[in-house]
Amino acid sequence: MTDIDDTPAPQGRLTLKLLASRQDTNLHGDIPGGWLVARMDEAAEVAAGREALGRTANVAIEAMDFLCPVRVGSMVNIFTRVSEIGHSSIKIDVEVWIRAPHERDPQELHKVTEARFVMVALDENGRIRGVRQHD
Repeated sequence: MTDIDDTPAPQGRLTLKLLASRQDTNLHGDIPGGWLVARMDEAAEVAAGREALGRTANVAIEAMDFLCPVRVGSMVNIFTRVSEIGHSSIKIDVEVWIRAPHERDPQELHKVTEARFVMVALDENGRIRGVRQHD
């Protein structure tokens, strides 16, 4: 993953799907980028946890650009794909696609952003451990 791609379809596995609600908006009625990044982090944690067989934590997020605003009522679809597994780290590609509130075609999705999340496996004491080790 280098830059925002122009692939017209989501890549990876649908990991999180939620509705952007009014309580999540900023002063202009848009969903703030920070809210979206938090949901992306949740999806990356789910995906990394599957590989690590347990607890993980985010240690880095690679470059992210926002392509369009997310409005109230949009269905937010977050897709994840494991791109690399190291000794203790897991790199997860995360893409966000939305279906606008009044979109006629329920299959019509619009890409909002993508990023690579770097997660590390943690033991029960919160220390970094090997990905494939599980007690």
